[in-house]
Amino acid sequence: MVVPHHPAGARLARHRLAGELADIVPPTLLADLIAVLAELVGNAVRHARPLPGGVVRVAWRLRPSTQGPLIQLGVTDGGASTAPRIRTASADAADGRGLHIVAGLATRWGVERDGMGQRVWAEFDPAPAPRSDLVPAG
Repeated sequence: MVVPHHPAGARLARHRLAGELADIVPPTLLADLIAVLAELVGNAVRHARPLPGGVVRVAWRLRPSTQGPLIQLGVTDGGASTAPRIRTASADAADGRGLHIVAGLATRWGVERDGMGQRVWAEFDPAPAPRSDLVPAG
């Protein structure tokens, strides 16, 4: 799907993703997918040029496996002068945490660049490995 290269594009993409996957994936995974897609579209709008027509391309793909679907999200934009990278943000910074969120929720993520722009993608395994960096509360 294509969405406007505008903050409203993230909302449109979130609603479409939620509508298409609500009956397919567990609610907690759907929440992670929505958060990551919003970050990727938001980053494209804030930091990259639009594709021709003033749009950003958003896609998701489910690949079946015995444990459930492997899900890949992708956002393609017109590229920027620098590649997306995780930044260190101070506690007072208003931004700079988006790719930390993506890296924390997705199994893996990356960037593909070609002569026309860039595609930032994030994958979610069907059965995520337990996180050793989390400690139960209490």
